Amino acid sequence: MDTLEGQFLVAMPDMGDERFAESVIYLVGHNADGAMGLVINHSFAEMKFGDILEELDLGDPDMIIRLPDSIRERQVLRGGPVERGRGFVLHSPDYSSLNTFPTPSGICLTATLDILKAIAFGPSPKSSLFALGCCSWGPGQLDSEMLQNGWLTTPFSQELLFDVPYDERYDTALQSLHITRASFSQDAGHA
Repeated sequence: MDTLEGQFLVAMPDMGDERFAESVIYLVGHNADGAMGLVINHSFAEMKFGDILEELDLGDPDMIIRLPDSIRERQVLRGGPVERGRGFVLHSPDYSSLNTFPTPSGICLTATLDILKAIAFGPSPKSSLFALGCCSWGPGQLDSEMLQNGWLTTPFSQELLFDVPYDERYDTALQSLHITRASFSQDAGHA
């Protein structure tokens, strides 16, 4: 089986599942047991990183208020419809804990409170994004969706993952394939 682990899934414009409309998903894992990833381009409008720190009581409220806006006002991504109350951090490999999972692209995933404290109070990874929830597929499910033309794939790009503004990531991912929204036909074909 070919793995898509470490690549991006890009939703086709006619994606029938509104939870994934115009989504770009970084695939953390993909094997015979299924797949897991995080949506990297949809954020919660009213939720910021500082809210999460306060909700989880991860620091003195006065310390959290004094955090720089660049930390306190960071956007929280809607990582997917599964485990929506659980936080996941994709980050550069300069941070590691016993619970850090490295991916083939060199990016790491950590889903424990220690990474949230590190992002807020240091030492933080050079690059990171925080999401609530994840996407998961059972055995063969993602492969089936791929055959039904539900997704495109693009190679890993650290710039797309960490640097491109969230609201530009879908179009940027399409552009990396040398296509635009207007390039799509409503008629699907299979080779």
